Formats: sequence, C-alpha cells, structure tokens
Amino acid sequence: MQRSFSELVQKCLQNQNENQSFVLLLRRYIHGNHVYRISLQKEGEDEEWSNLTWAFTVNQGGYRTEIALSEAGAKSNANALLHLVRASTNLGLIPFGQQLHSYILQSGFGSNVFVSTALLNFYIRIDSMKDAHNVFVEMPEPSVVSWNSLISGYVHSGQFRAALGLFLQLERSDICPDAFSFTAAITASAKLSLLRLGESIHCKILKLGLEWSDVVANCLLDMYGKCGHVIEAIRVFDNIIDKDIISWNSMISACARNRKLEQAFGYFRNMPEPDTISYNELINGTAHFGNIEDAIQILSSMPSPNSSSWNAIITGYVNRDRSWEALDLFTRMQAKDIEMDQFTFSSILSGIAGLAALKWGVLIHCCTIKYGLDKSIVVGSALIDMYSKCGQVKNAEMLFQSLPRKNLVTWNVMICGFAHNGNVTEVIQLFKQMKTEKDLKPDGITFLNVLLACSHNQVPLQVAIQYFESMTEEYGIEPTAEHCCSMIRLMGQQGEVWRAERMIYELGFGSCGLVWRALLGACGACGDLKVAEVAAGKVIELEGHNEFVYVIMSNMYACYGKWGDVCVVRKMMRDSGVRKGAGCSWIEVENVIPASSMLE
Repeated sequence: MQRSFSELVQKCLQNQNENQSFVLLLRRYIHGNHVYRISLQKEGEDEEWSNLTWAFTVNQGGYRTEIALSEAGAKSNANALLHLVRASTNLGLIPFGQQLHSYILQSGFGSNVFVSTALLNFYIRIDSMKDAHNVFVEMPEPSVVSWNSLISGYVHSGQFRAALGLFLQLERSDICPDAFSFTAAITASAKLSLLRLGESIHCKILKLGLEWSDVVANCLLDMYGKCGHVIEAIRVFDNIIDKDIISWNSMISACARNRKLEQAFGYFRNMPEPDTISYNELINGTAHFGNIEDAIQILSSMPSPNSSSWNAIITGYVNRDRSWEALDLFTRMQAKDIEMDQFTFSSILSGIAGLAALKWGVLIHCCTIKYGLDKSIVVGSALIDMYSKCGQVKNAEMLFQSLPRKNLVTWNVMICGFAHNGNVTEVIQLFKQMKTEKDLKPDGITFLNVLLACSHNQVPLQVAIQYFESMTEEYGIEPTAEHCCSMIRLMGQQGEVWRAERMIYELGFGSCGLVWRALLGACGACGDLKVAEVAAGKVIELEGHNEFVYVIMSNMYACYGKWGDVCVVRKMMRDSGVRKGAGCSWIEVENVIPASSMLE
C-alpha cells in the first residue's frame, strides 16, 4: 500500500546524511496525457526513494498545471521543497520550478529563507532577474546568502550598476556583508572601472579584516588592474602571504593590460609555475600594445596554446587595422586543427566587417554553422554586424530574428545596422520593440544609433529632441560628445546652428574639438558663416591646424563671394603645410579589395 507523501519525506530525511548528494530523476514521461513524474532519489538507492514524487499534468491548451503530491491532502516539508527547487535549478526544469514557486506561495513556505533563497537562485539560473528580484523583495528577512545570491546574479547577467545598488542597500541594512558580498561588489566596480568606489570598498574590507582572504585579495588585484591603477595592484599583491596562481595571473594581467609589458614579463619570469592563462595574458598585452611579432613568438614557444592564445593575436591584428593578416592567422589556425570558439569567430568577423569583404564573411558564416556556434549570442551579434556593414541588411535582419536569445549588444548592432543603411523606420520600430523586452534597457549606444538614424534621414528635430530627453531623464544616461554631435547635425539640417552652439556649452563640451568640428560641418550644410567662423576658431584652438577647417571655410567664403578670404585661407594652408587628403573607397573583386583614390 502506498504511503503518504509526508511519511515518505520523513523517511527520506531520516535516512539522508548531511554530505550526501541528491539527484532529481525524471522517472516517467508519458506522451499520451503529458504526465511528468519527477522524483528525488538518493544515489545508490532504489524504488523506496523513487516513490517520493511530484506529478503534474499539462493539457494541450497550455500549462494548466495541477501540482499534486502522491496522495491528495498530503502535506509537504520545507526540506523536500528545498531539494526539489534546487533540483529544478540544476536540471533546468523551468515550468516545474515555476509551479513549485506557485505551490510554495500557496502553502505558506515563501517566508522560509532557505526555500526562498533556492527560488532566488532558480530564477537567476534561468536569467530571469526581474523574477529573482521579486522573490527577494517578498522575503521577510533575507539572509546574507540571499543578498549575495542576488548581487552575484546581477554581476553575472551584466547588470553591474544594479549589483552595486543592491550592495549599498545591504550595507545600510542590519546584516553585515561578508567576503562574498565584497568580492561581487569589487567585480562590479572593476567591470565599470569605478576606481573611487573600488577604493571605498577596499577601505571597508580593511576595517572588517577581510583583506587576508585570497579570494578578496585577488578580486582587488583584478579591480585595480582594470581601473588602470597598477601601483595599488602591486601593493595588494605584495601583501598577499600565500600567493596562488590566480594572484600571479591577475598581477601579470594588470601590468600587461596597462602597457606595463616589462613588469608583466618580470612577474612572469618570477612565477613558480606559469600556466596557459599566464602565457595568454602576455600574448594579449603584447598583441595590443607591443610588437605583434613578439606575441606570435610567445605563441610558438608556449607549451599548450589554446584558442584564447590565437584569439588574442587575431584581435590584435584587427584592432591595428591589419585584418588581412588576421584572416591569414585564422586560416593557419584552421589548418592546424586548433579548436575555435565563439570569440575566434567574433574577432575575425569584426575584421571582415571593417573590410566589407562579403565573400569572406559568408565563408566564415558557413564555418560557424559547421561548429554549431551560429546561434550563440556572441557569434550571432558579430554576424549581424558583418552583414550590416557589407550592406546586406536583410540577411542581418533574418539572423537577428532567428537568434533564440539576444542581449543588449545584439539589439544594438541590429539598430546600428538599420541606422547606417538609412532604414530609419526600422530603427524606430526596433527601438520601440526593445523597450518592451523583459530585463533589457537601452544604453547610450542604443540612443546614439537612434539619433544617428534621425540625423541621416532628416527626422523632425522635435522628435529627435524627445529621444534625447528620454535618454537623459527617463534612463538617466549622461550624454557623450557623440550624442551631442548627432544633435548638432540635426539642428544644422534645420538651420538652427545657434541653438547647437548653445547646447555645446550647456552640456559641458566647450573644450571638446569633436563637437566643434561637428558644428562647423553643420554650418557648412546650412550656410551659416557667422557661427562657422566661431566653430573654426575653436577647432584650431583645440586641435591645431586641421585640413577640414580650411576646406570648409574656403568653400563657405567662395559661396558668399568672398574671394579675398578664400585666398587668405588657402595661403594659410600652404604656410601651415596642410593639404587636403585624397578620399578613397574600395570594392571587393575576386576576393581582393584594392584601395583606389577617388581622385584618380
């Protein structure tokens, strides 16, 4: 005779040892009536454990789920629910976990801090940070583990400001942060390069005596390295008593990524047992800031190079506008049968996008399909960018729609693709759609592309101003010089360059040559000579002699019939040794892209 659920739970809990693991097994799946039978089973045990079950039915019309215990009316147990939620998390049983959440609320176990923390981790694992936050808010007395789980969840999902905001809330609460709280906060500070905040957190770590933790010290090393504060990173490193391999690698990384290559090599030589990561950090720093041939030599001499070793050099070539050499290295990597990952493909696709080499892009796309990486967020975003920059916006849009998951970068590259190809209607539609996405907010790059689309397609100025105000007021995004330039171009199209000049000072960009060049270009488009003379003077003051200034002013004086001023400007060009550069363009012919001067 079948025993009640509560009896089974008690029996299981009596038999389990504290250190023994539990596995959630899918015991039965019946297609006919869509019944899932899921049981907790202790490893090595048999049917007695498989009788501890939850069953739920799913109708064809949707998830009309009845969560039932083995017998009607049986009462559950907090520990059993805890294990079931953890098991749902580990196996990715999303519908089951959501139904468990519903049952937990109905049965009054939502106030149990252990069960609620397990639910919190379930939602973090499935990247549903909004639901995770809601679970946390509903917890009567969250523990430090609960706080840490949500802070770490925000960090892993890339929501670093949210993580830091929650950490500051933790500090104001009655609960004392622990080492895990501080490491998550330091990581978020490092990702945002917030040196002042990182230093403040470091001070609190010293007050609490947590600086002796290797994990905390290594996070501080990483933070100072990413914030460009190498001296402080060295001080932290020197104070670590038992340096592990992570400490050494973090120190090499801090030096290499801040152009301190000699110091990086010094730490590498003093390191007891360098590993692949140690070599990769040297390769990465050398490929970006040193002689890239030296990076190739390190690659040739290292014991066991991996895909990251090759990726660093490919990225170095691409960043130096040597994409053909990057492509050559990529083909060598393929010939040597080196395993390629998503970052290999994203790096080489970035180089191909810069060359607008469509045929090569299609070939690399085929490779990504072969490797099963074409649906990854990183590679998918790179493919969208490549097709957009090669003018194949339809292909880019098809890829965008086919991706199972998209992040902020994916949305931004698609909006950017539409913007740069003059598809303003699609930009606005996609932007509106993006704002409705869960756990996704537009950033400065999103708005920059929206404003760019407006300026390239003569959207009414008032509409663009609404987007700009939404960026600053609704989303709290500080405008950059690039945002200001887009607005200047729009105002120039409407002949309101006087308004653009005022905006430059209001936004605090009076000492930025970039915005004054944009204003000068806008004056050239609308023919405002008075403001153009002011802008030209500011560009020369901030950036020195610039061919752009002289060409624009010469043309504007000619339009106004001021031939004497035209002669003066051209004499100034000759005296300053400034010449107008020849424009050039390229087109792919038989896989070759020869540069050709437009003056030929």
